[in-house]
Amino acid sequence: MKKVIVIALTLFLFTKNYAQTATNGNAKISGRVVDSLSGQPLDYATITVFLKGEKKPFTGTTTNTSGKFQITGIPSGIFTVIVEFIGYLSFADDNILVKDHAALDLKNIFLVKKQTTLKTINITAPGNLIENKIDKIVFNAERDLTSQTGVATDILKKVPQVSVDVDGNVELSGSSSIRFLINGKPSSAFGNTIADVLQSIPASQVKSIEVITNPGARYDAQGLGGIINIILKKNSARGINGNLSLTAGTRMENGSFNFNARKGTFGFNAFVSGNVRPSAKTFTKFTRTSSDAVNKSIILLRQDGTNNFRRHGYQTGGGFDWTYKEKNSFSGTLSYNNFGNNGMGSINQTMTEFDAAEILLSNMEIKNASKNTFRFHNIDAGLNYKRTFNKEDQELEISLNTSLGNNLFTGGNSQLIQPKDSLFYGTDNKNTGKENETEIEINYTQPLKKDMSLGTGGKLSFFDIMSNSNVSMYQPQLKSFLYNTALSNSLTYHQKVYAFYTEFNFPVFKFFDARVGGRYERTEINSFYSNAQQQAKTPGYNTFVPSIFFLKKIGEKQTIKLSYSKRIERPDYGDLNPFINTSDPQNITAGNPYLLPETGNRYELAYSKDMGTTGLFMVNFFYRANNHDIQPFIVYYSSFKAGDSIYKNVSVSTRENIGTEKNVGVNLFGDLHISSKLNLRSNVFVFHRHTINVLNPGFNSTSFNYRFNLNASYQFSKLLAAEFFGNFNSARHEAQGRYPSFTSYSMAIRQQFWNKNGSIALTATNPFNKYVNQATVIFGPGFLVNSVRKIPFRSIGINFTWKFGKLEFKKNKEENNTNLNPPLVD
Repeated sequence: MKKVIVIALTLFLFTKNYAQTATNGNAKISGRVVDSLSGQPLDYATITVFLKGEKKPFTGTTTNTSGKFQITGIPSGIFTVIVEFIGYLSFADDNILVKDHAALDLKNIFLVKKQTTLKTINITAPGNLIENKIDKIVFNAERDLTSQTGVATDILKKVPQVSVDVDGNVELSGSSSIRFLINGKPSSAFGNTIADVLQSIPASQVKSIEVITNPGARYDAQGLGGIINIILKKNSARGINGNLSLTAGTRMENGSFNFNARKGTFGFNAFVSGNVRPSAKTFTKFTRTSSDAVNKSIILLRQDGTNNFRRHGYQTGGGFDWTYKEKNSFSGTLSYNNFGNNGMGSINQTMTEFDAAEILLSNMEIKNASKNTFRFHNIDAGLNYKRTFNKEDQELEISLNTSLGNNLFTGGNSQLIQPKDSLFYGTDNKNTGKENETEIEINYTQPLKKDMSLGTGGKLSFFDIMSNSNVSMYQPQLKSFLYNTALSNSLTYHQKVYAFYTEFNFPVFKFFDARVGGRYERTEINSFYSNAQQQAKTPGYNTFVPSIFFLKKIGEKQTIKLSYSKRIERPDYGDLNPFINTSDPQNITAGNPYLLPETGNRYELAYSKDMGTTGLFMVNFFYRANNHDIQPFIVYYSSFKAGDSIYKNVSVSTRENIGTEKNVGVNLFGDLHISSKLNLRSNVFVFHRHTINVLNPGFNSTSFNYRFNLNASYQFSKLLAAEFFGNFNSARHEAQGRYPSFTSYSMAIRQQFWNKNGSIALTATNPFNKYVNQATVIFGPGFLVNSVRKIPFRSIGINFTWKFGKLEFKKNKEENNTNLNPPLVD
């Protein structure tokens, strides 16, 4: 920071002095400064120009957010250009001959990070944990300590504007409608249980997480809350390198292995990772009070029991990238994912009925034993081609991505009347499904003039679901399970989305930068539901998604951003699957194949200040309004027919277009470096939610919701560090009730060795509380539910990480180093 201040002051004084003695030139020098490993642009790098033989700078500038710079008013002569950036080795280009009216383009200037050991993969230049980009927030997970022994869910808890509940369900800016990507690509895995997928990815496998709350026109319109992109670890340095991470713990066991190899213009990477959450017992208490309008009675249902739950998952895959004749880049990926869970429970149930005078009419005691399994596996594959041109930033990109998924759900239960343990009810369910997604995308960027470009492109998406559920029910008179035709069903769902977009980037004089775009999506659906009395063709629909983005820089360290975007949430497999789960005949769940897509408009005003060595501060204000809002919805029936069976005193839970939801809130994030050893980070998110319930008029909801976390890290020495993280989520209010609050805290200490290539970390999560109590209150016409879950959450773990391999920064002998020392242009 001191170096930057000295350079800036020198530039100012000398430029002012020289302007009084020299004539203005008419030549210019331009270029782009990027990181030598990642190829990412370096904004605010310092460019200093010296006259040949002079020690004082002649002129200079800094790079913009794209890493570009341009210096005008240079007279003819011989000059030296020096490029500097904090944490990187400086670069010098001597003997640059400048002629009248010359336009010299130095092209890409690659800077190498300082303190780099060529014999190992160890790069010790520090980096920010949080990066505030123009259109997104980047959380560099590999620099975080306490989450390394956990899973992707543990990392997400620390990301600004993101909240995670005890079951691993994720919300972004108060919305659970999120478009999840892996390495920028979709996966059919996320169409199933997102919590299962996120808890099957070891944190040691995650490089960074990108959060885009207001995506531009180039991004898919799917996801009302925005986009979360999980970037897995991969190294683009030359040579052979990799890392191994192993974690053992009381509530979590995982491991990952990454391998990278690169020579010349070809690179290859491979990985394998896995996760196991050992079986744990959860205690539940459930009470429902309901009124039977027909019999004019009150029914009290009590359920008290336990459930043992186990989760597992693993992923493996590889990828390549190859550059052909400098301007043609090819890359491809192939991965396999497999995850699942098992549950086994036992519930003691009492159902008591009273008349209007509170006189006991009946009392029944039942024991309910249940078990279920869920399995999912899929293959993700992608191929990408990128073409660059002589004109800087002119690009053409074509990609093909496909994801083929298969899932299996099995469940069964048996109910026995007490005290004789007489079996009178039972089900055996098997639901198989396929979910396939394919995308073909093309994007083109055309620079028009300085800081002005036009982007355009299109995408064709195919989304196919096939589901078959076979249900067998216990027949007391036969004392056996028989196939039930009425409850068994099938679903075929085909969706096509045709998308086209245009996006224009331009400066508005010298006041601010603007990005304006529009995306058009045409959705066509062809579906078949076996149990529907009449097949109704779903009409196609058009969606126009505008996006507007303004950025204003205040000096070099402050920015103000104002943005707007429209988003859409199309129902996924879990929402649409018509399978009726009657494992608990008093609490039935079912999909809703007739859901309409949800649409929303989001406005955001953001301010950020980079305080250099002191830290970073960000504040985001947002307003979002959703139409056809999709929420879980419960209806109570005194008598309900499912298939050919009649169920008494039952609540049916589905997903419904409940109405309109409006959210307004603010997110505050601060990263404060108290000293060279102590660092504090905190995130506060507060928003007001108003839900208008059109299904049950009068049951609207208004509430304040808030999230708070605090992270403290201390560097005892170069090799020993410790960290504490605490997180609190307030109760979540929706149209039908209040879902539980959640408090968690974790601590870790890590010792590095082997020249920082190896490390051992000890972690603890909620060490002073074995269980987390989750209280839920749900209500609607004719019923009130109070439930409490006692979930084991205390965890102690140990992690071992090892980095290996070599880096090579030198280019091959046969290559021309034209990027670092481009030829002079007259």
